[in-house]
Amino acid sequence: MIIVNDVTKSFATRILFENVSVTFSPGNRYGLTGPNGAGKSTFMRILTGDVEPTNRGTVTKPKKVGVLRQDQFAFDQERIIDTVMMGNAALWKAMKERDALAELSSLTPAQTDRLMDLEGTIADENGYMAELDAAEILRGIGLPDERHFDLMSSLPTDFKFRVLLAQAVFGEPQALLLDEPTNYMDLESIHWLEEFLKQYRGTMVVISHDRHFLNAVCTHIADIDYETIIVYPGNYDSMVDQKVQARQSMEASNKEKERKIAQLREFVARFGAGQRASQVQSRKKEIQRLAPEELKRSNIQRPWIRFDQRRASGRDIVSVKGLSKSFDGRPVLCDLDLQVMRGDKIAIIGGNGAGKTTLLRCLIGELSPDAGTVKWGSVDWGYYPQDTNDYIAPDMTAADWLAQYDQTGEGYQAVRSVLGRMLFSGEEGLKKTEVLSGGETARLILAKLMLEKHPVLIFDEPTNHLDLESVNALGEGLSQFEGTVFLVSHDRDLISDVATRVLSFTPDGLLDFHGTYEEYLVKHPLPDRGAGELVGAGRF
Repeated sequence: MIIVNDVTKSFATRILFENVSVTFSPGNRYGLTGPNGAGKSTFMRILTGDVEPTNRGTVTKPKKVGVLRQDQFAFDQERIIDTVMMGNAALWKAMKERDALAELSSLTPAQTDRLMDLEGTIADENGYMAELDAAEILRGIGLPDERHFDLMSSLPTDFKFRVLLAQAVFGEPQALLLDEPTNYMDLESIHWLEEFLKQYRGTMVVISHDRHFLNAVCTHIADIDYETIIVYPGNYDSMVDQKVQARQSMEASNKEKERKIAQLREFVARFGAGQRASQVQSRKKEIQRLAPEELKRSNIQRPWIRFDQRRASGRDIVSVKGLSKSFDGRPVLCDLDLQVMRGDKIAIIGGNGAGKTTLLRCLIGELSPDAGTVKWGSVDWGYYPQDTNDYIAPDMTAADWLAQYDQTGEGYQAVRSVLGRMLFSGEEGLKKTEVLSGGETARLILAKLMLEKHPVLIFDEPTNHLDLESVNALGEGLSQFEGTVFLVSHDRDLISDVATRVLSFTPDGLLDFHGTYEEYLVKHPLPDRGAGELVGAGRF
């Protein structure tokens, strides 16, 4: 159980959440939600102890808490099995100190006493079985025994995150704190992770911008809004329904109270100076009792995303013949043929490193293929890159950067309108580009595509820095777009909203499926990677 009591966190004059008291109970899996900037990661870091509350609020948690570390490169020079065992910090520290003492040729009496204390700690933490337990968990996440003593640097990114998850669950933690565990995972890995986490029987708090993941995993949602945290039973979609209904009910109640208050005030105004003094006093007390509840302003904002075309494209969008591309002798694209027609909305899926981004970059000419041709029709395209760090020039305001791409001829009026739709209200459009957050950068690039009005839109992982409301708005915008779309994403709800065709990189080659993502899954279900084998983690 994790108990948060009277916790406030603010930065300067801005309050993220105030006087929060909430209990996270064993056996429940809580999704921590809220828009970008609401304070999700800050609250998670308060739970882990990395950040202190602004006030004197307290956090009470179990002795053993597993935390997912976001830096997948931090353990590159460590053995995989050692990285897992580091999840039990007390055990790992004791083992390292014991090993250092054991290397000494002779020990002082104090060192001998210390060695005995360390052996006691190791025994208490079941340290003599630690390597066997870690190996069992590694088998459960799909790493065979012969890989356990390799360096972490030898693993692909998604398996590094699996090992970090194994580190978090090692030592039977009573609570798990996970910040964006689906980062860098492909669709099959996310499916595996869902099954993995459903087995956990302790207290779990997880942050994710993947709606499908939250719906699949969570038993409760802890939502940061109205400067507090409200816990709702059920998954994310259930929370949204409950939240809307509660708000609507309160608004309706306030309207009814205001109607009654108006009637009471009319009575007081008519008879205040007459013979009905007692009745007037009664009405005044009733007015006070009926005072409407204060409706705090929600911090949830949803951008308005719509993509138009300056003019429709021709029927033939792009023709690819015999496309091949290798890196360091490793083939990524092999003799690929592809014909894309106007109106196709293509989701490109597959494992990390399968060639999804390589295909996009070959299509737009950023990479030269080793063989084959790419022939575009008479069309132009807009591109959303996976790496947005250097995409937006520094030392400009957001409005000035966006104005460069205005195709409307309406000048700053059009720019200000699009900025407002993308939640850059008032002075926010004057922010310098170099200080924009990841979410603001993503929304500014989407604003650029809205202004340019291309008939073809190409997206490479656009959801990496978008909150749930923005991802949903992007799905709506692309589903209503009448042009052609190429979309690389690991967000299943976005793919489901948009795709009319699926290009899937599989071990047997590229599969070109004409149909929706749901239809694709019926014929090609995601494989079961054996999450049910995680018997080595005691709380699973």
